Amino acid sequence: MDLNTFFKVGYGMYIISSKLGDKYNGQIANAVMQVSSDPPLFTAGINNNNLTCKYIKDTGYFSVSVLSEESDMKFIGKFGFKSGKNIDKFLDTEYIISDTKIPVITENTVAYLVCKLINTVDVGTHCVFIGEAIEAKVLNDKTPLTYKYYREVLRGKSPKTAPTFIKTNKHVNEIKQKESKMSKYECTVCGYVYDPAEGDPENGIKAGTAFEDLPDDWVCPDCGVGKEDFEKLED
Repeated sequence: MDLNTFFKVGYGMYIISSKLGDKYNGQIANAVMQVSSDPPLFTAGINNNNLTCKYIKDTGYFSVSVLSEESDMKFIGKFGFKSGKNIDKFLDTEYIISDTKIPVITENTVAYLVCKLINTVDVGTHCVFIGEAIEAKVLNDKTPLTYKYYREVLRGKSPKTAPTFIKTNKHVNEIKQKESKMSKYECTVCGYVYDPAEGDPENGIKAGTAFEDLPDDWVCPDCGVGKEDFEKLED
């Protein structure tokens, strides 16, 4: 079976947000769709291990921010590759509080809606939340970001908790560690560590290639940002 076929299914790019007590959290999601018009029902697929999943279950509401094509990888990486368990994603991010007290990301957002949870379906790795839209607003006429644009233009990748993640040999073998005298570099967007001892074979980079010797157009294998978004790790 050709798993790349799955990438031909159309998706948008969104930030799903919710709250728990006085804490806010949000994450990138592409598995969002409208399933009914009367009442207006929407579904959102969220990984069971993600903080946002717990927040939605607890509060019973979630917001959907429709991202624009102007979203850059640092912004997407903040909500797509980093955990709210470790950082406050809403710090230095533009957002509003809805009538339901649920946060709504407005930065890089074309439109948004707020949903009241009416049903939850556990499908194993993910929960499918079904919500009725009770607030909705168009913020501007910018072009919505599609998953196709994210992958082909922004050169973005799927995090391991995404429904569209496809495991490769790199991910199977990434727990293997090798010693190297050359410095390792970490992606500031998603946390991927480039280890010269391993290189990046799937993208034609041989083991033993120093970070400084990587081609100028090389990008992070996990999230797609360029070399300029990497920082050297202490030896």
